[in-house]
Amino acid sequence: MTQLYQTFIDQMLQQLGVSTELQRNCQLPLQVEAAELVSAGPDIFGREQTMTATTLHHWAAMQAAAADANVILQLVSAFRSVDYQCQLIRNKLDRGQCFEDIFKVSAIPGYSEHHTGRALDLTSPGSKPLEETFELTDAFAWLQANARHFDFSLSYPPHNSFGIAYEPWHWYCAAG
Repeated sequence: MTQLYQTFIDQMLQQLGVSTELQRNCQLPLQVEAAELVSAGPDIFGREQTMTATTLHHWAAMQAAAADANVILQLVSAFRSVDYQCQLIRNKLDRGQCFEDIFKVSAIPGYSEHHTGRALDLTSPGSKPLEETFELTDAFAWLQANARHFDFSLSYPPHNSFGIAYEPWHWYCAAG
């Protein structure tokens, strides 16, 4: 990671109004944006998604194996740029949320695993996207039992050390 990238992140956060104290208290590691991404097709909302080629390979294999077990895994989101993450934060600020509350459920821009092109938010039919109730689905049970075989792991389990709310839908590809 270069000092230039850290400076870029610091400037973006300053423009967003994130205090140096909030940034310093962040328990997440800095994440560098992926330079090479491939199309993963549309997500459940019809938006084009991208990820690293290796992540796509592992995602496709995992999705196919789940389908063989009569479990449908659907993509909610994948790569997210620092700029896009900043816009998500701005939108929440515009709705009256404060940084402290936002950063319990959303990573500080520059610190999101989505920047790497290796993190996927997943859902299944009948499950409301990005809701904790995803943990009650057959898809989540299948992921818990099988995702590791495809180099995916749950990033934010309950009471994680990062201080991020439990996200049963957020899976990271270590091989990515």
